[in-house]
Amino acid sequence: MEFRFEKLDAWQFAISFCDDIYEMTRRFPREEQFGLTSQIRRAAVSISANIAEGSGKTSNKDNARFIEIAYGSLMEVVSHIEIAKRQRFLSDEQYNESRNNADRLARILSGFRKHLATSTHTRP
Repeated sequence: MEFRFEKLDAWQFAISFCDDIYEMTRRFPREEQFGLTSQIRRAAVSISANIAEGSGKTSNKDNARFIEIAYGSLMEVVSHIEIAKRQRFLSDEQYNESRNNADRLARILSGFRKHLATSTHTRP
């Protein structure tokens, strides 16, 4: 059985983005395990979780609200990526790739939210 959210491009890309964040943070210093590593991972996990949770809502308005929350979590990840770069936990290549993927995910989420806002039907 496949859940509705699993078919969404936004959720699939958010899962891939989260995989990348986990891989990237494996190289962070050990002393950051309960600091930046934990913060950035939780924010990344929250993106796909909110997309999934929103898909279970009966109205597009409610679903759009969870997409907004997912977008906010993405902005938190972007902030953490900047801190990681400034602390020299990331190479320029890792930083640029992460920012590019965050930008792509932001555009996907924005488009999805706009789609939901213009659709007036509710789901069963």
